[in-house]
Amino acid sequence: MSGIINVMNEDRYILGIDTSCDDTSAAIVRNGDSILSNIVSSQSDIHSKYGGIVPELASRSHVEMIWPVVQEALFRAKKGLDDLDAVAVCYGPGLIGSLLVGCSFAKSICYSRDIKLLGVNHLEGHIFASVLDEMSPAFPFLSLVVSGGHSSLYRIEGFSRYEELGRTRDDAVGEAYDKVAKMLGLGYPGGPVIDELSRKGRSDSIKFPRPYLPDSLDLSFSGLKTAVRNFIHKNEKNEMVSSEDICASFQRAVVDVLVRKAEWAIKRTGIKRLAISGGVAANSELRESMKLMAEEKDVELFVPPVHLCTDNAAMIASAGYMHLMNGKRSDMTLNPKAYLPL
Repeated sequence: MSGIINVMNEDRYILGIDTSCDDTSAAIVRNGDSILSNIVSSQSDIHSKYGGIVPELASRSHVEMIWPVVQEALFRAKKGLDDLDAVAVCYGPGLIGSLLVGCSFAKSICYSRDIKLLGVNHLEGHIFASVLDEMSPAFPFLSLVVSGGHSSLYRIEGFSRYEELGRTRDDAVGEAYDKVAKMLGLGYPGGPVIDELSRKGRSDSIKFPRPYLPDSLDLSFSGLKTAVRNFIHKNEKNEMVSSEDICASFQRAVVDVLVRKAEWAIKRTGIKRLAISGGVAANSELRESMKLMAEEKDVELFVPPVHLCTDNAAMIASAGYMHLMNGKRSDMTLNPKAYLPL
């Protein structure tokens, strides 16, 4: 493995916990890059009827599922609490009620068993998701984090040495997917269904705008979302316009912007290693387009497997391992933060 984690002679076992949004997840990771278990309890069935996440329902579900999910992670890893070197927990950013459940549970385990506590930023977790693949990037590298709540570009010089190069000025890209899906009556979450329908549509059938913001590495998707809404309202009685074509044209616009921004970041920094993570990194067209760009520009591309793109505790444990090996600890005063810049 070319990776950024140096495996020590003595194995270290980290329990990762993530309750930042609507999935309850726990994982056991050895030495930061070897997943022994990664359990995710989805709440999609709970929230789909509302067309989006209901924070109160999310936190209640976390309370119900946190212990069973942790137990299952330990069971599948064939480990007990006494085998753990540390517990890494996501303490933000995210839904405050959901974060409270994970943080409180993690602190309880650490206090009762005298185990080290590691507070991990959710965005940091997404960045280190690339370490969990067979090949991982060496420092420095560029990281594009794209999800339902985040759309940012970072320069990663080393552990805790992160520079934000650009971020969304309005909607996160995953949020735009969910809102467009809602406009089309496709349900929640919107990303997977739009990706699927796009394969059946023509991406050049509708000329949606590309918000490139040429003088910046920032992102913006609210205008694109509004353009889709206006098109739908204008053509709601036009039987010649299909949902498949709308999805394909919208997705093409999104992918064009993300690929262009990645190209600009590579050119400006001179760094030819790019990692992509977050739920939107599971999108098939984005993965393929980034691969083609990387081959054309002679760039090393690192994209985690699909199951590690969406929220999961293995990425929190991987980042937690970096905290552990660099002597960064948290104490019982650790509190969740809904807003937590990296």
